[in-house]
Amino acid sequence: MENTNNKHWWNKDVIYQIYPRSFQDTNNDGIGDLQGIIAHLDYIKTLGATTIWISPVYKSPMVDMGYDISDYQDIDPQFGTMEDFDKLLREAKKRNLKIIMDLVVNHTSDQHEWFKKALESPTSPYRDYYIFKTTKDGKKPNNWRSIFGGSTWTEVKNEPGTYYFHTFAPQQPDLNWENPILRKQIYKMINWWLEKGIAGFRIDAITHLKKDLDWASIPADGNDGLAAVVKKGQNRPGLDLFLDELKRETFDKYNALTVGEAYGVPEKDLEKYIGPDGYFSMIFDFSYMNIEVKSADEWYRGKTDWNIKTLKTTLFNSQRAVKRVNGWSANVLENHDQPRVLSKLIKNSADQTPTAAKALATMYYFLPGTPFIYQGQELGMKNFERKSINEFNDVSSINNYKMALSEGYSQAEALKIVNSKSRDNARTPMQWTDEKFGGFSQAIPWLKMGNDRKGINVKVENQNSDSVLNYYRKMSQLRKKEEFQSVFADGELLEVKDVPSTVIAYERVLTDSKITVLVNLSNEKQSLRNFGQNIVLNNQQHVQISKNGLTLLPYQALLLEN
Repeated sequence: MENTNNKHWWNKDVIYQIYPRSFQDTNNDGIGDLQGIIAHLDYIKTLGATTIWISPVYKSPMVDMGYDISDYQDIDPQFGTMEDFDKLLREAKKRNLKIIMDLVVNHTSDQHEWFKKALESPTSPYRDYYIFKTTKDGKKPNNWRSIFGGSTWTEVKNEPGTYYFHTFAPQQPDLNWENPILRKQIYKMINWWLEKGIAGFRIDAITHLKKDLDWASIPADGNDGLAAVVKKGQNRPGLDLFLDELKRETFDKYNALTVGEAYGVPEKDLEKYIGPDGYFSMIFDFSYMNIEVKSADEWYRGKTDWNIKTLKTTLFNSQRAVKRVNGWSANVLENHDQPRVLSKLIKNSADQTPTAAKALATMYYFLPGTPFIYQGQELGMKNFERKSINEFNDVSSINNYKMALSEGYSQAEALKIVNSKSRDNARTPMQWTDEKFGGFSQAIPWLKMGNDRKGINVKVENQNSDSVLNYYRKMSQLRKKEEFQSVFADGELLEVKDVPSTVIAYERVLTDSKITVLVNLSNEKQSLRNFGQNIVLNNQQHVQISKNGLTLLPYQALLLEN
């Protein structure tokens, strides 16, 4: 069945993202597994989630924690077996939960059979599955810097002067999308998963598939004499041909839900991506997710001087851009690549409270589009603080630390940067209980637990009607209420502008229904005009409303029906 309507079955969905390695360990090896996901399907259901996005569980050497795939059609033994995955599909279906997978087709692992065969001989047909260059002078083909630091080129062992290309780590060689034979192999694999019964994919690094084929060096932008690869290998002319074919040969045939990780898409191209006949059902917008850093990939370059007004402008600009192309938004605060939102968007640590977590949740959950919840976000989990770079696992964090040192930062400064932005912040084990290892495992976890977790766990929050967890459940129930469901799914978004700069305010309007969302993201009271008396959601016990106006308490969030 061809999908020509982006507002299809997912326009009332809520998507819960699982990072399987850190979700639940059932065999006590310190690593989460598929059986751990199965064990908590009922919990996920209580959050109002309808679809689960699972970060990679494919066979992998785990250099980039599963985003370096050595076999697309097998499960890594750390997570279980294909039988476990099939059981997960069956158990999810019983609960009316759909499963979407992470799709990584910009690159494979260097342990993939294709790459191993490519290395066997310069004349191997698999060499054209990847990007190899032999230079006359034996030097690297150009000065492009990989996203994880260092050159994008690694020399082939026993072949001096021959290099292979990688946008990310050397163990993640890029696939050569210029090769139609390779593309067919990829489509065949995608369709195999869709035949199996998954509902779709979150598609990793999709704007990197096309590279500038001149492979020319460009002016350096760092002390290392290199230049960021995104300037020559992201959103390049000709990418649309690959994305059109990908959609036609796979997703369209199954009416699949597709969520693109589409960094750097210019607004003029947005319609191609998420318009009524776009490449994807929706894409993530990173403009507000990376609001605090100057560079999304090279965050050692420092922080921005953002404030709530900046956040508000960015958020509404993003929504307006999607509306202009009649598209659909993937609304997200956290994921496996981002620090915890409570630590990121609430600058003062004393203000990083359950109340503030609920305010942030309210801000994004009722915007037009599909809300995503990342595991632990619904508990108000926070960033950690690590004392040494040796305590980090994430390849990107370690490389950003090294780059910061090479650019003149002290060790203390570099560590501070990495602590605040590291992807490991989101990857600490899920906090089910207040036990030593959080009820995640009986063994020492693969990654050290977070160190600010008192009272932040499922067991404690389940029993507290005023917890962040139960607030997420309330939001879900409200979104599904018969009288509100249509206004949240289909209603227009109108920004409310006559409010203080630290208040994010908007209306959702559909015919004669109107819901007003008010969120105070400051630690001071804020005075507003009266928006009505009918409160349908309040993240605090009290509210100050009179005929003359309304006072929002610090970090107060309200939903009012008009």
